[in-house]
Amino acid sequence: MSETTPPSTPTSVHVPGDRPYEVLIGSHLLGELPRLLGDRTRRVLLIHPGALATSAEAVREDLVAQGYETLLAEIPEAEEAKTAQVAAFCWQVLGQADFTRSDAIVSLGGGATTDLAGFVAATWLRGIKVVHIPTTLLAMVDAAVGGKTGINTAEGKNLVGAFHPPAGVLCDLETLDSLPRHDRTAGLAEVIKTGFIADERILNLIEADPTALTGETLEPAGRAVLRELIERSVAVKARVVGQDLREADLREILNYGHTFAHAIEHVERYSWRHGAAVSVGMVFVAELARLSGRLSEDVVDRHRAILTSVGLPVTYRGDRWEQLLSAMRRDKKTRGDLLRFVVLEGIGRPTRLEGPDPTLLVAAYAEVSREAPSGTAISL
Repeated sequence: MSETTPPSTPTSVHVPGDRPYEVLIGSHLLGELPRLLGDRTRRVLLIHPGALATSAEAVREDLVAQGYETLLAEIPEAEEAKTAQVAAFCWQVLGQADFTRSDAIVSLGGGATTDLAGFVAATWLRGIKVVHIPTTLLAMVDAAVGGKTGINTAEGKNLVGAFHPPAGVLCDLETLDSLPRHDRTAGLAEVIKTGFIADERILNLIEADPTALTGETLEPAGRAVLRELIERSVAVKARVVGQDLREADLREILNYGHTFAHAIEHVERYSWRHGAAVSVGMVFVAELARLSGRLSEDVVDRHRAILTSVGLPVTYRGDRWEQLLSAMRRDKKTRGDLLRFVVLEGIGRPTRLEGPDPTLLVAAYAEVSREAPSGTAISL
């Protein structure tokens, strides 16, 4: 095997649970799709954003050649896809094509496409098969794995959704070669998150040579590192969701940094990339843990250093506290009026902080906003 050629054999990460499935990580994986769809499936709805229309047509032609009746549903880009109106459009397509419980949906796209397609699959006839083909780093390590689906409302992000594990996930690394650098950087936030909560090797790999992952193009060394990062991140998520599909307990640790991140996204009307918001969110909860006496200053500094090294933001404007607090009170981890945060007591030692003193919250916000002038929002 040459240094520039990815391994021909894909890595398979098993996701256990009541409905186990596998995540395949490798190159040229489209041939695996019929196996995941199964023999009983006759019709397939391929849901994709407009930017991937050419790729979607190629997948459709391949499925048709395999004997599947395949329809395309083009949806808006990014978070604009995650609305009740777009979901209703997909339901209409399914209904007009007489999709049954033995038919399937395939998603092709980033995290928003995966969330929307998974939700449509979960709700059509109370649940039909879905296979995800994530095309961004963020979707590969986060949205496509774990079975969480959802759409947004005017009140907040992912407030309407369902748990619906896919029949399988195909992470084709070839798609990352053409991924814009900013999108790759945004995806690294979720990778770094899994490093802090469960696998320090992830942090060590990035810290060894962050520039290998953040150039305009990926060199062979960067591709090799990125593959290991994806494999490790997916393995972390698989272990967690296999034990707690419905976020009753353990799975909440995967939301490290997300309570504050979702608040930023809501306040900024989803103009921020998810990964950029998660980056700031992790610094916020790291500071919160330090201020509450749970986390050392060295680990907080490590958050800022590694996130900054790959080009992610670590500060947010200082004049939005009331709006952010209001948004956080609608977070899914909130119980009644009790705010709950995932925090660290050390690397690989996540825990929960319930109902922190309001002065600690304000102090943590001051730490993430002290270097960001009011009116400034760095969103990648």
